Formats: sequence, structure tokens, C-alpha cells
Amino acid sequence: MIEDIYSRKIVGYEVHENECGDKAAELLQRTCWREHIANQPLVLHSDNGAPMKSVTMKAKMEELGIASSYNRPRVSNDNPFSESTFRTLKYRPNWPSNGFKSLQEARDWVQDFAVWYNEKHKHSRIKFVTPSQRHQGLDKKILDKRKLILDAAKTKNPLRWSREIQNCKAIGAVTLNPDQEQKEAA
Repeated sequence: MIEDIYSRKIVGYEVHENECGDKAAELLQRTCWREHIANQPLVLHSDNGAPMKSVTMKAKMEELGIASSYNRPRVSNDNPFSESTFRTLKYRPNWPSNGFKSLQEARDWVQDFAVWYNEKHKHSRIKFVTPSQRHQGLDKKILDKRKLILDAAKTKNPLRWSREIQNCKAIGAVTLNPDQEQKEAA
């Protein structure tokens, strides 16, 4: 899976029977083409798995102008964005707790999940807009409209609110380790 941490959108994914650097490199290239982001300053943060550190993957990243960043050694949850997405996936009501019967069934399930996650799931960390809405730059307009509606509702019925309306300001830049980056800047 490849996730844009700014929007939380799953921009690339595939399901295979085994991990392989060649398949990971092909997924990365297809994702860059589909997203029109080849040869732009990008960083791919990944785990320390063999596919992500393979010669094929490193060569593909260099070819596409993508810098690499890896989890810290022996730290399996170093990317809270992808960990959050996988948790959402595993807690879906239709998650097959007994596993998938076939590779095709797994692929179909992941396809349905990705569509739901990107297009329908209102993500709490991006102010309850969908990842696709944020990815397309629509979040600010949606949140501005939401603020107008909430302000009007509060004006009409002020006793319904014991506090201010929810913060409808779009979130800004997203970083992988903001605390660490602030310490390094100081």
C-alpha cells in the first residue's frame, strides 16, 4: 500500500501471495504515473522489509527521483499514518476474521475497502472530510461551508451548544515525526 500522508488517501495498493521487490517497484511506478508525480520531490517512508530495501526498489526510486526513509530498526509502528489505515481496515465490520478463501477474494475485498476509505470514510484527523476530498484540495471549501452551517445553527438555537462550534479550519502541512523535527530545528 502507498498512502499520501497529507491527504491520507490510499494512492496505490496491490495484493499478492508474497512480497517481492520487483512487484513493489512496479506498484510505485504505476502509482507515480497515475498520480502524475514522477520526478517531483517525494519521500517514500517504509518499513525495513526486504521488498522495500531491494536493489530493484532502490533503483526504481532513484529513477523516479524519490528519496527513501525507513522505520527505525526494530520499531514496527514507526509510521502512524499507515498503521492507522491498517487498523481501520482490520476493524471494518465486513473484515473476514477467518481469512480469505482465495487471492482473488482478498483482492476484491481490498479494492472495496480502498474505494470506501478514499471516497466515503470521513477521516477524523483531517476534520471529517474524505481522503479523496483532501487529496483534490476540496477540504477547505467543504470546511468553510460546514462552519457557515454550524454558525447559523448555533445562532438559531444557542442553547444547543455549551461551547463553541467545532474547529472547521483545514489542517495544514503534515509531517511524519513532528516532535522530532521540532527538536532538530531548535
